[in-house]
Amino acid sequence: MSEERAFPGWRGTTILCVRKNGKVALAGDGQVSIGNTIVKSTARKVRPLAGGSVIAGFAGATADAFALFERLEAKLESHPGQLARACVELAKDWRTDRYLRRLEAMLIVADAEETYILTGAGDVLEPEHGLAAIGSGGNFALSAARALLDYENDAEVIAKKAMKIAAEICVFSNENLTVEVLG
Repeated sequence: MSEERAFPGWRGTTILCVRKNGKVALAGDGQVSIGNTIVKSTARKVRPLAGGSVIAGFAGATADAFALFERLEAKLESHPGQLARACVELAKDWRTDRYLRRLEAMLIVADAEETYILTGAGDVLEPEHGLAAIGSGGNFALSAARALLDYENDAEVIAKKAMKIAAEICVFSNENLTVEVLG
């Protein structure tokens, strides 16, 4: 399904997760666009979950993402300390439940040890190189982070620099960042 069909009339978001030297940083831009109009520049698309032991970011419809965050919180409560299992359980529900199947969002979730990308297609992907990105500016941020990985030692520094580069390239992203860090 094309992004335009999945999210008709609006685009936006860059979410990037960087894991390096025992630290994980999850950054999200603040821009929300409808068509070619910026309707908000300070949205918060990244947040801590499970009492701060898990961080998550979303791309897609805000209400849908919040519904998924609530479901993920419940899965994390059912499976404490088992991020992979909680993510798989959410993805199974997301794929098979009639209501959840209609939700238009993607998530990146991370704890101190693992990072996953979750989609409504049932995907629970563990990214390579300690990097994950989603959203319209995701590929720009991911490319910049891969380039910076050999030159910077701090996950948060890499995330912020890569997000700045993505915001300079993707017109649907901005430099108003929310960054959550573990480790």
